[in-house]
Amino acid sequence: MLNSNLPEPELLKSVLQPLLEDFQYWFGRSRTLLETETISFLESQQQSDLLNRVKQAQNEVSTVQIMFHATGSQVGVETTTLFQWHQLVAECWKISMRFRMEQANEHKSDS
Repeated sequence: MLNSNLPEPELLKSVLQPLLEDFQYWFGRSRTLLETETISFLESQQQSDLLNRVKQAQNEVSTVQIMFHATGSQVGVETTTLFQWHQLVAECWKISMRFRMEQANEHKSDS
């Protein structure tokens, strides 16, 4: 539970900073997957579009992180933006899970 007695910058720092780090982590993993693998159930244009959206989101998160640190934790993020990032991460998770399941099934059939 959050301490409501924390000053606003400290509250933002305790909540927003780790959240931004999580977004960077998951966007980075997604980007690596999309850049290094051919995902058979996505058309190349779909994979390219998803990769571009991940790169854009990564840039947005980086910008917020820079502003957050430069202002001493005085910058927040619109809830709608956080929600959009979360939706993109969830979309990438689904694709990653399906990709890994298909890879596992291919390895089973090769045995």
